[in-house]
Parts: sequence; C-alpha cells; structure tokens
Amino acid sequence: MAQKFSEKLAQNIFSVTPKISRQTLALVPDKLKFELLSQLLNLLLAEQIKMQELAFLENKHVGIIVDDIKLSFDVSIRAGKLQISTMVQPDVVFTANVPELVLVAAGKEDPDTLFFQRKLLIEGDTELGLEVKNLLLGIELDGLPKPVQVAIEKLAITIQTLQKQMG
Repeated sequence: MAQKFSEKLAQNIFSVTPKISRQTLALVPDKLKFELLSQLLNLLLAEQIKMQELAFLENKHVGIIVDDIKLSFDVSIRAGKLQISTMVQPDVVFTANVPELVLVAAGKEDPDTLFFQRKLLIEGDTELGLEVKNLLLGIELDGLPKPVQVAIEKLAITIQTLQKQMG
C-alpha cells in the first residue's frame, strides 16, 4: 500500500508541477524570461564563450522547446554573447521536458540515452545538433554560483527519486 501511495504521489508531482509552472511562466513577460535565461546561460558557458568554443553558433539559431512547461526560445551568439529571443526559424531544435533537462544539466543523464529513449528530440541541422549536444556534455556546473549548483543537484536527485517511485 505504501508503494502504491508513493507511486501515485510521484505521478501527481510529475503531472501537477508542469501545469503550475506553465501558469506561472505565462505571467512573466517574454523579454524578462529571455533576459534571465540569457544571463544564466552566459554565466554557465562563460569559459566556453571566452575560449570561443561557441564560434560554431555564429549566424546560427538553436531552438529550445521545453515541452512540458510550454517554453520555447532561440539561442544564438551575437557580439560574443549568447542571446535568447523568440524562436523564429532555428537551424536545429531541441525538445525535452524539464526533468530530462535538469538531469542532463546535473550530469545525471546522457543526452544520447535520452535521444534514443525519445525523451530528447533533435530536429533540423544534424551537424549543428551534434555540436550543441557535445557542448552540453562538456558543461561543468562549477562555473555557477554555489547555491545554483546545489539547487540543480538536489532537484536532479529529487527527480531521480520520484522516477524510481514510479517504477
């Protein structure tokens, strides 16, 4: 009975949380969402930007769709900085849900595994998609402020625990 309860609770969390997040995000203007995302990604990828490892993104647009919370945006490099904007005509599009993105960010899940499980979709320019995927694999959370590192790690552990509860 405790197992059934845990399983049901985990399922409820995975179904309710995205709905609440969608409603909350809908209240935030896109300009503010994109500015916050831009700051976070520029902080996270500061070393790669400095070493010009993102030069392959010059004049390219990577679309990101976070399907479960209905968030989509375009990532590109302009003036040596990552820019986030409304998705218009991306060269490649990555689609996933929040739990999978958190697990990749925390280094708890491999993008290739998610791709073959159809939990990460990559459409468009395959070569660009592979370059972006390889970049994701090389990201270290050490460049982020300690509270952000801890939050991502704890969220990833929580997601893994809930997934195990669901069987």
